[in-house]
Amino acid sequence: MLKKLALSVLALILYAGQAAALDLKPYGGATPALQLKDLAGKTHDLRDYRGQVVMVQFWATYCGPCVKEMPSMVRLEARLAGKPFTILAVNMGETEAEVKDFLGKVKTDFTILMDNDGKALAAWKVFVAPSTFLIDAKGRIRYTLQGGAEWDAPEYARVIGEMLAK
Repeated sequence: MLKKLALSVLALILYAGQAAALDLKPYGGATPALQLKDLAGKTHDLRDYRGQVVMVQFWATYCGPCVKEMPSMVRLEARLAGKPFTILAVNMGETEAEVKDFLGKVKTDFTILMDNDGKALAAWKVFVAPSTFLIDAKGRIRYTLQGGAEWDAPEYARVIGEMLAK
């Protein structure tokens, strides 16, 4: 409960300062492993997505900026249909029931992964929700963004388009 409260406070702070958080930051570190199950129990391994640009986003149902940006992620994914682009949305430690209830209200087409024990959260050094990582076709994190974004906005679509062209 304390973890959820702390993340909620951080999400509110980020939401209040969202204009400053909109810039993608270049990332120079190694890409941590990511191997989690989706809501159907299928295991997804980030290594299996080599050859694609992947957006890995850590989110929570109680995170206002997370909820606000999900429709733009759906639009971005639709815009890039047929291109080697995937969104993996990693839920930050909530129960499957909480996530399924949320998805009954907010429709998404992208893959939702469950980080039940918080190990991925720790490995990726995620401290705020949402935290997003853009990974190139070679499996390297190229950019990161902490805070909400309208992912189908021209500046983000341009960066992702450039990553797809490489």
